[in-house]
Amino acid sequence: MQPQKNQKIDLNVDYPCPCRRRGRLIPITLTEAFGCDRCQQLFVVEENGYVLEQLSTNYPYKRAWRWIGNRWSVSQPRFGQSYLPVALLIIFGLLIFWLPLALRSPNHANILLWALVAVLLAVLPALMVWLTYRR
Repeated sequence: MQPQKNQKIDLNVDYPCPCRRRGRLIPITLTEAFGCDRCQQLFVVEENGYVLEQLSTNYPYKRAWRWIGNRWSVSQPRFGQSYLPVALLIIFGLLIFWLPLALRSPNHANILLWALVAVLLAVLPALMVWLTYRR
């Protein structure tokens, strides 16, 4: 199956709402924006007319979609705009720096404490990612 190409968003066309609430996007006169008749969300056209971005949002990252002819496709944020690199950096930092410190400890009772701290610090980035991407 051939991937569909992104199409430029026409400001004079009626589109379905990308929020999947069965609404319709209605162009707002004299602007490069749309409003949904069902969910009352506002959307603006970005990136030379190829990306529709939600204006009012509760998410830490702006939600955006691309029109591929018959439906909206979610436009993924760039790699640097997500918590994933931060989470991976923290986890690898724990493995590289904390594990050797815990193994060099002369008192074996401290190993349990070091392991508990390392696990807690590894869970924090996972919790941040989960909180960010949950609906």
